[in-house]
Amino acid sequence: MRRITMWLLSTVAALVLLFSYRTSTNSLQAATVASTPATGSAGSSGSSDAGSTDTSDAGSAGSSSSSDSSGSSGGKTYTGSVAQTRWGPVQVSITVSGGKVTEVTVPVYPTDNHRDQEINEYALPILRQEALAAQSADIDAVSGATVTSDGYKQSLQAALDAAHLS
Repeated sequence: MRRITMWLLSTVAALVLLFSYRTSTNSLQAATVASTPATGSAGSSGSSDAGSTDTSDAGSAGSSSSSDSSGSSGGKTYTGSVAQTRWGPVQVSITVSGGKVTEVTVPVYPTDNHRDQEINEYALPILRQEALAAQSADIDAVSGATVTSDGYKQSLQAALDAAHLS
């Protein structure tokens, strides 16, 4: 009888702990995204406009555009082609100053559902840091965001090619 009572109490305690475990780390992700304006809400509002105009460029990695940057760095901005992924389009823009990539932004990325938004809030700041550190498209994919990472690297390479950087 004593063993059955201990077993029952152990099982109940384990179930209570299991159901009260929280897996969400939204507060950590929100702080990361807030510190990197390149992947904030501007990407989600421009997603549908840029995706519809640049979809024809998705097949050619070399098609990209460039324009003068109005920022304080005085660099030049190059926009990579739109990479069509299974979850939606991804496009990367870089700012080059003095032959170095000084800024990376992502004006177009998948935002169709809450899961896309959650993944990209986590992955895009990491990909941005990696690209700035590597100064190339030879960066590691983010675990859990492999498809977006592949599209990011493809568009980043197109922007680097347009800037004549490798």
